[in-house]
Amino acid sequence: MRILVLNVNTTASMTRAIGDSARQVASPGTEIVELTPDFGTDSCEGNFESYLAALAVMDKVANYTEPFDAVIQAGYGEHGREGLQELLDVPVVDITEAAASTAQFLGHKYSVVTTLDRAVPLIEDRLKLAGLTDRLASVRASGLGVLELESDPQRAVAAIVEQSRAAVEQDKAEVICLGCGGMAELEEQVAAATGVPIVDGVRAAVTIAESLVRMGLSTSKVRTYAPPRPKQITGWPITRQPADAGTRA
Repeated sequence: MRILVLNVNTTASMTRAIGDSARQVASPGTEIVELTPDFGTDSCEGNFESYLAALAVMDKVANYTEPFDAVIQAGYGEHGREGLQELLDVPVVDITEAAASTAQFLGHKYSVVTTLDRAVPLIEDRLKLAGLTDRLASVRASGLGVLELESDPQRAVAAIVEQSRAAVEQDKAEVICLGCGGMAELEEQVAAATGVPIVDGVRAAVTIAESLVRMGLSTSKVRTYAPPRPKQITGWPITRQPADAGTRA
């Protein structure tokens, strides 16, 4: 089984960290291929950057020439998952939805701890669209930019722990979701400080993608995520036609 894990920004070191985290939970025989977009911003922290990332991720997948069995979009609260589901005939898993759905198996209420406050509405909207807000206690911002997770890891852990504790003590969350692909591998430190289960969206997405592939399941194509209708595309950055993308390994 081959799973493509798409970073939504162009920071290669973050792509490697996401790939390493994915491999830690991948089953024997599952190949994780991490990919960095060819264009876009070095971090995604707002709507403009998110929409740009959606195009870049679709472009990267459409131009991947080897067979694959599933795709993981490793951006928290980002746009684009629906477009990928139209383009591909393999399962597409978004880490925002993967983390939240997993959290609901582990406790009555969950909270998300993310980066900047401006990312909070994007995450809330993504969870609402996915129907995952009924058991959402809160979405909290650590106040850190995405790139600060790498440049100042000690401060990053302290800020994430602080907001996670507040989510548990004040918002009554029983599970914490780490709200950024760049927070991969912080579970143990945050769990030790809070005493609650910590869910990393990348790892959750890998296990969900593997399960879907093993069950032979993928996105329904009868209505919402039917393939794009054949049309003349002018100036579109995707260089291959949708019909050429997304074949199983």
